[in-house]
Amino acid sequence: MQYLSTRGQAPALEFCDILLGGLAPDGGLYLPEAYPRVSHAELDEWRTLPYHALALRVLEKFITDIPACDLKSLVDRTYTAQTYRYCRPGRDAADITPLTTLEPGLHLLELSNGPTLAFKDMAMQLLGNLFEYVLDKRGETINILGATSGDTGSAAEYAMRGKHNVKVFMLSPHGKMSEFQRAQMYSLPDANIFNIAIRAMFDDCQDIVKAVSNDAAFKAQHRIGAVNSINWARVAAQIVYYFKGYFEATRSNDEEVSFAVPSGNFGNICAGHVARMMGLPIRRLVLATNENDVLDEFFRTGVYRPRATAETSVTSSPSMDISKASNFERFVFDLVRRDGAVVRDLWSKVDRGSSFDLRGTPWLARLPEFGFVSGRSTHADRLATIRATWEKHGVMIDTHTADGLKVGLEQREPGVPMVVLETAQPVKFAETIREALGREPMRPGEMEGIEALPQRVEVMDADAAAVKAFIAART
Repeated sequence: MQYLSTRGQAPALEFCDILLGGLAPDGGLYLPEAYPRVSHAELDEWRTLPYHALALRVLEKFITDIPACDLKSLVDRTYTAQTYRYCRPGRDAADITPLTTLEPGLHLLELSNGPTLAFKDMAMQLLGNLFEYVLDKRGETINILGATSGDTGSAAEYAMRGKHNVKVFMLSPHGKMSEFQRAQMYSLPDANIFNIAIRAMFDDCQDIVKAVSNDAAFKAQHRIGAVNSINWARVAAQIVYYFKGYFEATRSNDEEVSFAVPSGNFGNICAGHVARMMGLPIRRLVLATNENDVLDEFFRTGVYRPRATAETSVTSSPSMDISKASNFERFVFDLVRRDGAVVRDLWSKVDRGSSFDLRGTPWLARLPEFGFVSGRSTHADRLATIRATWEKHGVMIDTHTADGLKVGLEQREPGVPMVVLETAQPVKFAETIREALGREPMRPGEMEGIEALPQRVEVMDADAAAVKAFIAART
C-alpha cells in the first residue's frame, strides 16, 4: 500500500515512512492511493471477531510494510482489557468498545475506556507501539511535535511516556482546557515529555506545528514527527471502531447504520468516511459541532470559512473549539476527485486566512454521495442533553458526547440505528456536569486528586521561532 499527498507534489511512500513523517513535504496530508474494499464475505467473517482480531483485519489492509506476525503482536499488545479497563459498571472491558443502548435503535459506542478517558486512546496507544517498533528497527530517534485542544495531548503523552528514542513536545492553549485535562498532561513526570502552554487558541497552536513541520531543514535536523490526527496512522486505527460499532448495532450485514460524531478537527469522522468508502453500510455520517460551527456551515452551504482566533468561542466542549479542521483536507481531496492541484488552490486561500466557496461547482453537487449531514449544539443544548440522558436513561455523558447526541437525534431516521460516538468520560468536564446535574461525575479511584499533583509546563507566546528554540535546546 502506497500513500499520496492531498496536494499532489510529494512522492508516494509506504506506511512506515509516513508514520514517522507527519505532514507531506508539500504541506499536504497522506491518504492511501486507493481505499481497500471490504467484501460481504469479509463482513460476515469479521462480525464475530474480538476487537484485537478485528483491528488486525482492518489494519493489515493499510499496513503492508510490517511483517504480518509483527503487526499481530503490536495489535494484540495494544487492545487489551487491562489497557481499556475504565468501562461503565456491568460492562465487559474485554469488549474494548462496549455498546450502550439508550433505547431501541439509539446507542452510545463507548470509546473512552483507555488510560486518559478519551477516544484518542483508541488510536494513540497503537501509535505509541508502532513508533517504538519502527524506530527500534531503523535505529532512529524522533521528536514528536503536537497540538491539543484537550484530549489528544494527554493521550499522546500517556502512549509515548517511557518509549524508546521518543520525545514529545505538546502545545496546548493556555487556560483553555479543563482542570482535569491540564492535570493529566502537566502532572506527568517523565523526562521525555515536554508541555508548552501557548497564550492563544488551539488554532494558533496548530499553526505553529504546521509552521515547524513545513521548515524542511529544521524538521530533518531535529527529526520532527507528528501524532496529531494529521498522522494517517491515527485515522487508520479509528476506522476499526466503526466496523465494531456497526456489528454491535445490527444483526446482519444487510442493514444500514448512521453514526453521530462530535467533530472538531475532522479526524474522528474522517475515519468514518474511509470506513464508508471501504464498503461498510453506513447510511449517514452525522457531523456535530459546538458553537464553533465552521464544518456545519460547510455541509449546509458549501462555504468553508475558518474563523480568526478572536472569533473562536471558548465553550464547555473545549476539545471542539477549533476553527481550522486539519483533516477536512483529506475529505475535500476525495470530494474533488483526488485532484491535488484543486486542493492546493483551495488551501492556498485557507493558509492566507481566507475561505473558499464550492457553491456552483460540480464538486458540491457530489456531496450527497458521501452521506454527510450536520448540525450544531450550544451550551444550553449540552446542559439539556446531559440532563435528559441522565434522567431518562440513568447514563451520564460528557459535553462533547452531548453535542453528538443532540445532533444525532435531530438527524435520526426511522428504522436506521443511530450510533453516537462517546468521546470522553464526564469527569474530564466536571464543572459542566455539576451545572447540568448538581452532582459530581464519577472518576476512577486511581485518578482521585490528580488536580493536586505537581505540574510541569512552559508558558509561551504564539511564536514558532520560540517553540523551535525550545525544541532545539532539548534535542
